[in-house]
Amino acid sequence: MGAQLRVYKRRIQAVTATKKITKAMEMIAASRIVKAQRKVAASMPYATELTRAVTAVATGSNTNHPLTTEAESPARAAVLLLTSDRGLAGGYSSNAIKAAERLRERLAAEGKEVDTYIVGRKGVAYYGFRERKVSQSWTGFTDSPEYSDAKKIAEPLIESIQKDTAEGGVDELHIVFTEFVSMMTQNAVDGRMLPLSLDQVAEESNEKGEILPLFDFEPSAEDVLDALLPRYVESRIYNALLQAAASEHAARRRAMKSATDNAGDLIKSLSRLANAARQAEITQEISEIVGGAGALADASAGSDK
Repeated sequence: MGAQLRVYKRRIQAVTATKKITKAMEMIAASRIVKAQRKVAASMPYATELTRAVTAVATGSNTNHPLTTEAESPARAAVLLLTSDRGLAGGYSSNAIKAAERLRERLAAEGKEVDTYIVGRKGVAYYGFRERKVSQSWTGFTDSPEYSDAKKIAEPLIESIQKDTAEGGVDELHIVFTEFVSMMTQNAVDGRMLPLSLDQVAEESNEKGEILPLFDFEPSAEDVLDALLPRYVESRIYNALLQAAASEHAARRRAMKSATDNAGDLIKSLSRLANAARQAEITQEISEIVGGAGALADASAGSDK
């Protein structure tokens, strides 16, 4: 019985140590969410104004720029998938991967080949385990991305959409990331970045009551688009990276809170079992003492006779 009690005590100590770790990770994730939210909010004005500028140039000129013109028969698309470098975040990365798989199936059904670009070790590991081709990958910054990271990611994507498909280029550029809605809600979403849907942007502007101004462009509208559209792609990727980082921290905080609560419940359960084992051990010892005392009393009575 004593051996069983020692087992329970060792398990309680182990679970208690785990609970301290998960609680610390929960608090760290909670503090990082606030910083990530601030970064998301700070990036929005730049992205909004840049989108307006690009739309104004594209709608205010007659130029057919490769980054704003729909291909007649799109045959190839690039998909950028944002996942996490680290685990312990619940279903964060798996939900993003599932969304990318659904997008891939939809594009394949439209007759398009898909080139996959991945951010985060979890996505890289998923595709590597299945021996699926990845055009390019980036790791090491998913929990705290910088604008330089977005620029580094955007370069090969912009280069690929500027190439002809016969030379390995693509006709469309899509992104899959986890949108931060609230501390409790994060949704894996996909969207098309390029070609830029001018009708959709104009629609959104009309709904907000905004008027897109008309401009004269020097040296030309095409040169202005050449300068603005790479910045547009970088800002979209940067905003997605920031939202994904905030979502990752929120998912990790929620997962660690659940782990901490479960550890507390397990400690209570093990404590009850340990108490029951201790009580059984005490009862057995009392029984042995009573039995021994009875035996001595019987022996003494026999010697008196």
